[in-house]
Amino acid sequence: MSRRFIKNRQTSYLRNVLISIALFLTVFGFFSYGIVSVQKDMEKNEMETLQSAVTRDITRCYAQEGTYPESLAYLKKHYGLTYDSSKYFVDYQPLGANIMPDVTIIRKGGGN
Repeated sequence: MSRRFIKNRQTSYLRNVLISIALFLTVFGFFSYGIVSVQKDMEKNEMETLQSAVTRDITRCYAQEGTYPESLAYLKKHYGLTYDSSKYFVDYQPLGANIMPDVTIIRKGGGN
């Protein structure tokens, strides 16, 4: 009796397992890439939101009081500015009562 029409079950099973593993790893890779991409977009949006909030509060202070705030602490106390200081470093450099302060926001941990 010839065996050329009889499939080797072990070879067929191994091939199906390898295809399943390859398919799983491909889907997992795309999923991981998507999560990382969304996380980067969220971090960028957080930075933009913080920059916007600081600028808005500085402008509001100037409009209400006629001078720019002397410190970041002043904005926190009188205008309710809040941010995650463990995540961001905000460098606030007042340049004068009637000159907009220089504000630099840096993400801690090596991010931009």
